[in-house]
Amino acid sequence: MDRAERAVRKRQKKEERARRRAARKPSVLVQEFWNLPNMLTLGRIFLIPLFVWLTYEADPLDSLLAAAVFAVAAITDIVDGYLARRWNLITVVGKFMDPLADKLIAMAALVMMVRLGRIAAWVVIVLLAREFIVSGLRTIAASEGMVIAAGQEGKWKTSLQLVGIISLCVHYEHPVDMGFYAAPVNFNKVGQVLVYLSGAFSVWSAVVYFRAFLAMLARRGSGGGEQKA
Repeated sequence: MDRAERAVRKRQKKEERARRRAARKPSVLVQEFWNLPNMLTLGRIFLIPLFVWLTYEADPLDSLLAAAVFAVAAITDIVDGYLARRWNLITVVGKFMDPLADKLIAMAALVMMVRLGRIAAWVVIVLLAREFIVSGLRTIAASEGMVIAAGQEGKWKTSLQLVGIISLCVHYEHPVDMGFYAAPVNFNKVGQVLVYLSGAFSVWSAVVYFRAFLAMLARRGSGGGEQKA
């Protein structure tokens, strides 16, 4: 076999490999990943370094910008969930990334607020401990084929925590004019109250969740079901 023939065969093999790669279908996870709801979730994760940078020194302007970034992240959380349900784009990747993104940015915000002295460390410890406990119980329940849905107290906890963190990010006193009432508002005090309330709801929801988990374990052999927490 001369050199020219070897070169032709080598080129043919390369072309064949290229055709095979082009014809190969992407994996299921890759197909699931590339949709708008998942891109919004990924964008929320990418906002975390920007948020941390804005809250590192946190002068009045940076504090307002950090609050805006966190608010955008909270809004995208609502939007990506709505779009995923409306367009039937609920995927395995989305189910993993969405709660992960929520916890990462909330943890980053709470840790930075402690660093800046805007909230007591014990409240953040309670909130983070609740997240780890409930996530662990949820994982165990899923491995046993059980579903424990989020209850109203958990939703109140999340709402209060998000608004509280935004207020803590603003931190400084700013005039607020509501038409019928105008006065300076200390946003740090407002945020502290809301986060303390979210801590109370956090403990309540964790207790309810744990009781539902134990009840479901007790009933597992007799048909099972879905409990709320």
